[in-house]
Amino acid sequence: MPEFWSQLLPHPWSVAAAGAVAAGLLFAFIGGSTFLAIWAERKVSARIQDRLGPTRVGPFGLLQSLADGIKLISKEDFAPDAADRFLFKLAPYLAFCASFVGFLALPFGNGLVAENLNVAAFFMLAVLSSEVFGVVLAGYASASKWSLFGGVREAAQVVSYEVPRALCVVVPVCVAGTLNLNTIGTQQVGWFWNWNIYHDPFTFVAFFIFFICATASCKRAPFDLAEAESELVAGFHTEYSGIRWSYFFLAEYGSMFAVSGLASLLFLGGWHTGLLPFEPTERFGFWPGNLLNVAVFVAKCWVLVLLMMWVRWSLPRLRIDQVMMTCLQYFLPISCVLLIGVCLWQLLVPADAARVVSYVLAFGWTGFLLVVFLSAFRTPAGSGALRGELPGAWAGQPAPLDAKPGA
Repeated sequence: MPEFWSQLLPHPWSVAAAGAVAAGLLFAFIGGSTFLAIWAERKVSARIQDRLGPTRVGPFGLLQSLADGIKLISKEDFAPDAADRFLFKLAPYLAFCASFVGFLALPFGNGLVAENLNVAAFFMLAVLSSEVFGVVLAGYASASKWSLFGGVREAAQVVSYEVPRALCVVVPVCVAGTLNLNTIGTQQVGWFWNWNIYHDPFTFVAFFIFFICATASCKRAPFDLAEAESELVAGFHTEYSGIRWSYFFLAEYGSMFAVSGLASLLFLGGWHTGLLPFEPTERFGFWPGNLLNVAVFVAKCWVLVLLMMWVRWSLPRLRIDQVMMTCLQYFLPISCVLLIGVCLWQLLVPADAARVVSYVLAFGWTGFLLVVFLSAFRTPAGSGALRGELPGAWAGQPAPLDAKPGA
């Protein structure tokens, strides 16, 4: 992109134009992803709770997010009298900037990245972790003990989960030998058993530990105690309303996609389908090939984002002591073992044996996922029960008078 603008503008302005275009595209992508994520969040929760979700605003309720945005913009934006107004107004923008900057080093395809950094993996971890500064400032500047408690708890949680998350990032980095995310994605070209998640048992387990720690870092359930309305009156953003309140959730959904993209690049083959033995950009050209790459990469990220939503509406919320215990007593030592294990695997295990283990992991896990997917279409036991009744609890009971046969 800088080379393209250098043909149209002199040196200082060409760099500025390239940066402005990249920032605009990333901001539009984050906004569009958040727009769909809010709608998907409601649809996923409605499906799990046997409801319809948004249906009235636009087709399938797709414009519900737009209606919510208009409502938030039109609401009164105020700050408590005792609040530090400068920090109070700065905090949501700081949280969003942390999420936004992480996308600068996230490649969506082969060479399709705003800034190709040699330390992109740790750069993303560093900037995504800085979102906690906005959370702490929001709690401190609100002049509310409930907001302060929420901010402090969130800081303790995020800082603690950064350690096992970073250690799990080092596991595939040891396999790839580089911190450049574009290079890591390129190395996983070919069939799906070439993905890092199937490289050895340690990278396989590291993916799940990383994903759980990333979920906690994004303040998602069951690790969302800092925002739990029943315990902390909405936590660190209790005093926020209107558009500034929405920036915190814009940062949250942006971070969800960013960590999902990082997981896809480090473990799940990046932009590769796993079904083509070649790099699409080399066979089809840079732009046509990257069109396929972007579609595959975004699809993988959205699957992980939907998984976060599924977990939120399926598992109960943990207490703060359980959240910290899970990190310090379980995930931290497990991640250390995984790091040592992958190093020993690289040094001691022969290449032929490692390839056999890779095949076993790849085909075994793929078969398991296929069985789980097909089981979703299986007719459950007791499906002949009357609609709205529990077949186990109501078995043998007389049918209601208004029930129709086969209803």
